Amino acid sequence: MIGWALRLADALRDRQRRKWWLDTAAAGRRGEDLAHRYLQAKGLTVVSRNWRPESGGGEIDLVAREGGTLVFVEVKSRTSTESGAPERNAGPAKEEAMQRVCRQFATRAGVPWERVRFDLVSVLLTNPPRIEHRKDAFGRIVSPGARERR
Repeated sequence: MIGWALRLADALRDRQRRKWWLDTAAAGRRGEDLAHRYLQAKGLTVVSRNWRPESGGGEIDLVAREGGTLVFVEVKSRTSTESGAPERNAGPAKEEAMQRVCRQFATRAGVPWERVRFDLVSVLLTNPPRIEHRKDAFGRIVSPGARERR
């Protein structure tokens, strides 16, 4: 019963957004809503959405906790695969931007960098939507500008 009610609320919220927002912005927010529910269903606790540092310069789509790990989640949404898969837009430049903003969040939250993970959730807004969750999508970041190779 609750799942049905939440899906209805999401659909109504999406319909309202589409009245006032650009289609791309509404689709992006719908993808974030779906990713949020998906992660909750997988046992993660979402602690923040669309977090921006006071200094500006970026945004974290979702911040969650999984056990003792702080998980920063980038959500990529598309309505179709005509121009490629949603995660195609998450390259090295996005990784660097995320690191900068995530370091600020982790510092403010008092979480050591070793207990941080970066995930990517791609959402294809079909009927029904397709969601893919890649844990540790950018690899384990060990120090600013350096990555551990797998």
